[in-house]
Formats: sequence, structure tokens, C-alpha cells
Amino acid sequence: AMTDMPRGQLMMQYSISKLIFVVGIGFFSLCFLMTSLGGQFSAKRLGDSPFTIRTEVMGGVESRGVLRKISDMLEVILKRMDSLSKLDNSTTSDTRRLDELSSAINRFQPAGLVERIQAIAQNVSNMAVRVEQILQNSMAAGRAVRDGSSGQCEVPRDPHYPDCPGKVDWMRARWTSDPCYAFYGVDGSDCSFLIYLSEVEWFCPPLAWRNHSSPPTAAFRTDLSSLLDQVGTGKESLSFMKRRMRRLASQWGTAAQRLHSKLRQRWREQKKILVHVGFLTEESGDVFSPKVLKGGPLGEMVQWADILTALHVLGHNLKISMSVKELQGFLGVPPGRGSCPLTGPLPFDLIYTDYHGMQQMKQHMGLSLKRHKYVCHIRVIDTFGTEPAYNHEDYATLHGYRTNWGYWNLNSRQYMTMFPHTPDNSFMGFVSEELNETEKRSIMQNKVNNMAVVYGKEASMWKQGKEGFLQILHRYMEVHGTVYYETQRPPEVPAYVKNHGLLPQHELQTLLRKAKLFIGFGFPYEGPAPLEAIANGCIYLQPKFHPPHSSLNHEFFRGKPTSREVSSQHPYAEQYIGRPHVMTVDYNNSQEFDAAIREIMSTKVEPYLPYEYTCEGMLERVHAYIQHQDFCAPELGISSLGSPGPQFVLLPNSSALTWAPDASAPSAWPPLRSLRLLASQEGQSCVEACQRANLVCEPALFRFVNNKEALQVQCEVVEAEVNHVYPAFSVLRRECSLQKDPLLYSCAGHSPKYHRLCPCRDYRRGQVALCRDCL
Repeated sequence: AMTDMPRGQLMMQYSISKLIFVVGIGFFSLCFLMTSLGGQFSAKRLGDSPFTIRTEVMGGVESRGVLRKISDMLEVILKRMDSLSKLDNSTTSDTRRLDELSSAINRFQPAGLVERIQAIAQNVSNMAVRVEQILQNSMAAGRAVRDGSSGQCEVPRDPHYPDCPGKVDWMRARWTSDPCYAFYGVDGSDCSFLIYLSEVEWFCPPLAWRNHSSPPTAAFRTDLSSLLDQVGTGKESLSFMKRRMRRLASQWGTAAQRLHSKLRQRWREQKKILVHVGFLTEESGDVFSPKVLKGGPLGEMVQWADILTALHVLGHNLKISMSVKELQGFLGVPPGRGSCPLTGPLPFDLIYTDYHGMQQMKQHMGLSLKRHKYVCHIRVIDTFGTEPAYNHEDYATLHGYRTNWGYWNLNSRQYMTMFPHTPDNSFMGFVSEELNETEKRSIMQNKVNNMAVVYGKEASMWKQGKEGFLQILHRYMEVHGTVYYETQRPPEVPAYVKNHGLLPQHELQTLLRKAKLFIGFGFPYEGPAPLEAIANGCIYLQPKFHPPHSSLNHEFFRGKPTSREVSSQHPYAEQYIGRPHVMTVDYNNSQEFDAAIREIMSTKVEPYLPYEYTCEGMLERVHAYIQHQDFCAPELGISSLGSPGPQFVLLPNSSALTWAPDASAPSAWPPLRSLRLLASQEGQSCVEACQRANLVCEPALFRFVNNKEALQVQCEVVEAEVNHVYPAFSVLRRECSLQKDPLLYSCAGHSPKYHRLCPCRDYRRGQVALCRDCL
């Protein structure tokens, strides 16, 4: 039977047999050496690549590590030899290469032990690379013959991709120079070159015959078991998040059914989403987990638990990362020396992370976030918000807005906040438990009219300056606290306060359902607890700040990427909820404080929860963002579309302009029919100007009003500049200024010299993040 083989194949079989025999002897010798050294060796999976191993002369424990690596490499070579023995159509040059490798091993001469190990490692490494090349080329050739796909993979001559032929030639000659090409599926065939050059890099046009299947459908989920498994264990922070998920599971299920009915079975694309919780990683220090049971802040964990649940319930394909190693694994960083770009293909449609995660991607992944093409897929969970002037790196550096955070040059709507601080960012939010009518009636019947609970879990919050108003409160009400302590009562807490210690969530809920008043000390800012208290029928009393706290006058906000002025402990509760559920007073004015307590005792309120903080409200909002927000597509203004200037008409009984109903409206989200164009007062931001008209500033619509036609004033000079208060105009100087850099479109910016041009919009009842037609 042997004589029937082609001569080249016969020589190949002989050479392989000879090589296997030599390698076998070498492997036996190595095993003997390892045994004599008292070392141990264990093989990795055979699929692990040995090609990135670097060998140096070492001794002792280090030499045993080298031996283990060599044994791993040899096992891989034996596997390759087995594959080679089954190949057909090998060439004479392939046989000659194998003979050379065999001779190289036969020429090996004994030397000192460590030098001998080094020599074996070098020879085996060279042999592995050459065998891999032979194997890949042979398999590629066989595959091309079998599939008949060579005709589909002719190198295109496309004027839009002039570099394609040259890049294919380079790949033919050099594709084995870095293992990262094989990682992306390159196998030596022209088809694999073209796939790589069109889908990983961008030098060749997409291949028409590639299977571009339609995206899968997202179906609502009500079972959270798989999500709970993904969150993992081992940290108290994760345990807290999972307890919250379980407690709210039934409410999420009910909300999913309601939204499903509201959407009328509208098709939803299932997205592949990575969630990297950077602030809980060991690499960031994870200062939160050890404090979960000691009164530490829980707001971020509440929000992340609800984000994960919302994405899961909406039916998306979710991966969760809690370490840099997991992040690297999910993003699929290629092995090798970095010849391949880290920019594609991104295995996820969206990446939710935080500022810690952004920094980790930059430091540990080597990603150039300024230049690579999938920064537009990132969403940054940002508690306090990031304004455009701080986000734009060059502008922030030149104009004094540079801080420790921000400066990522994202579209400002990619930052997602806990509360709707500024419409420049997207409002993500969280949820509070929603009560049914029976529970609400029970709470109102069992309220203790003279019972107050203090918002402050840490003893430090009770220090100095609180005695005056607490004494007034004590005259009218029984005061309860939930201050953490280990062995003895914290001395900062007055003796008349009934301190329950740090309570589990369900016990805290029970306490809030009895209390009439939930009172804040001024810190922490903007947490979830006031909303939970209001939802359980409490009136929330908080201090007014004179002057408002900001990065200019308060240490807590210093370094945060926002100029926002905080007028009270919880501005959302003050502005969006207000009386009778929320009262904001000057705690330094004892008469005002006394009057507020007496008013609270005589006021009867029902439990109240804003719709946007219910499970359904959050699902609705996150669904709309995922389906409609696209920061990867270029946002073209009117001038870029090549159409005539926009046509604005005055709304009846209003000073606002709107898009003319008979004018063609470009595609946009929010849709242009929601636009209400206003001019601010001098020194007024667009946030304030829109609020005064019971509207919301919409940064996505700036691109449609950044033109001379929208100004509606006489301009002697019209210039485009880089400034975060433009587009704007000065009536006195008859100067009109348009925005030159879209990253600086800002609702928050203001200047005493200018009237801002403000794109406002309407909003859904109870859902400030969405316009009426945005769902």
C-alpha cells in the first residue's frame, strides 16, 4: 500500500515518523530530567497557544517553570504532528522543512543542565512556529478546494478601497508574523484575508456572500435566576445587589407585562451588552464592598442592580464583568505583539461602565479611546453628571474646566445619571418599590403622627451644628435613627434619639411606613433614600443651601465635572416632587424650621412615587434609549443635508418657535415635531429657559437650530466659534455666534453677554427623559 502513495506524500510520512520518534525521545528525556529535579509538570489545554512563550536562562524554581512550559509546548507539537500525518498534497518543500527540523534536534549536543533546557526550548519554539505554518497552509488549501469558495474571494479592485490589493499581498506574505491574525480567523486563504481586512480592519469592502443575518428579537423576561447566577458571589456588595433583585422581582415582572402591552408587540432588536462595574473591581480598590454592612453609601449599588435587572428583563444578551481580567476576556483582546488593531470587531453593541471602568479600559486594555471606532458604543453611569465644557478635553484644558473626571470627548448624552440633573446627559435613574392600593391604605391608617426618622446612617453625619434644629424636632416628635455601631452607641447621637442601628432593607421599610417625617441633615447628596421614604408615605424635610453648593464653594463637589449649583440636599425632590411631599427650609432659621414641623404634623399625604422611578418607568426609558440612541452614526445638521434652510413658525399664544408643519423634517430622535425653539435671557442657561416654559432642553436638537435662519434676529456679524454657550446672540452688539464643535452643544452653559438659542421639547407625563412621541 505504501508504494501506491505519491512520492512527496511518502517522503512526508517518513519525515513525520522520524520527527515524532525524535520528539518522543526528547520528551522522555525531559520527563527524566524533571523527575531528577524533583519538579512537577502539568499540561495546559492542548488548544492553548505556546507561541508567545519567551525563554531565558534561569535556575531553581524558575527553571522548573521553564520545564513546565517546555512540556506544554511539546504536547502541542505532538498534537500538530498527528494532524500533519493525515494531510494530503504536501509539497517537497514542506518535507524538506520537516527534515531540517528533525536534523536540528539530532544536532543537539549535551551541555550544562540549564543551558540544555534553554536550547531545547529555543529549538522547540522554532519548530512549533514552522509546523504551525505548514499545517495552516495545507489546511487552507484543502478547504478552498472542498468549499469551492476561491471564486468568491477574488481580490476586489474597488476605487473606494484602493489599499485592498496591497494589503492582501502583505497578508499572504506576513500573516504568520503575529498570532493575533489566527486569533481573528486568518488561516492562510485569500477568503480569510478578505474577511479580516473587511471586518476587523477596514481596507477592503464587505463581502456580499458573508452571512449577514437579521438581528435577533428581544423578548421580555420575568425569571431572574440566570441574572442572579451571572452577578456572582464573594462580596457583600454583590450579595446586597442580589437581595435587592430578588425583593423586586415580582414588580419587574408586572412592569414587563405592562410595557409589553403598551408597545403593542412592536419588534425590538436584541442587543449584545457588556456591563463592566468598574467601581466594584479590585483594581479600583473597591472601597464600597467592605462598608455595605457598616453604613456605607449604597446608592451606586442600588442603581447598578436596577440597571442590570432592567437590561435582563428587556430581553437583551447580557455579559457582566467585575474585574479587569473578565473585561479583557469578554472584549477578546488578541494575543501577540499588538500588530492587530484592538478596534474591531467589537463583540458587543453596547458597553455600560463607569468612570473607573473607562480608566481601566485605557490603562489595562491599551485602547486608544480618543481614536478607536467603538467609543460610541459606551455608556458611562455617572452619579452627578458631566457637562460638555468638562467633557471636551482640549476645551476643558484651555478654559479651566479640566478635572480628575470627564474629558473623554464623548457625546454628552453617553453619560447616564442617577437623577435628571442636566438634560445634557441621559437620565438613567433607578427604582423604588411601588405599593398597591391595599398597602397604601394600610400605611395611611397606621402612621404615627409624631414619629420622625433621621436620614443619616453614619455617626459622622450627626456631628456639630445639628443640636439646634434637633432640639426643636424633639419637642414635637419622637426621633428615630438608623446609625451603624459595632459595640456601643455612637456618642454623636443624642440620648433622646431611639437608635435602631443599621437596618436590613425590609426592616427599614417597616420603620418608614410608620413614620410621618423623614428628615435630612444636608448630606449625603441626592441619594435614593428620600424617594423610598416618600413612596412609603413620609414627608421629606430637607435643608435649603445659601448659597447653593457647587464645585466653586464646596469640597464635596470640587473636582467633579459639573458647574451645577445644588440648592438643597435633594434638588430632584425639591423641583420635581415638591409640597406637600417635600419641604425645603432654612435650618438656620429656627422660626422657619419650627413652623415647618408644625405644618408637617397637620398635613396628611398619601404614599407617592414618580412614574419614572417605578420599574415600568425605568424599563420604558431604558428601552427607548437602547432602540433609538445611536452615537455611532454621524449627526448631520441642516446645512450638511444640502436642503434649504429650516422653516420655523411661531406657536400660537407663545414666544416659542416650532418646525413648520409643511416643511420636510429630517429623521431625528427625539423627532423634530417635539422641538420648541426659545431664546434665553442674558445670563440664563437653556436648562432654566426651557424649565420656565414647562419644557426640557434637548441637546440632540441643537444641530437643527445652529444656523442663521433659526436666530430670527438682525445680525451684523455671524461667526462660528468653539464655545460652550453657542449658538447665541447679543442684541446690543448685533453679534450672532454659531457652534463650531458639536461636542460643546450645552444646555447648561450660560453667559451674561449672550442670549442662548435653546432647543426645548415637550415630555411625557411622569417621564421627563422622553418626549411625548419618543416611545
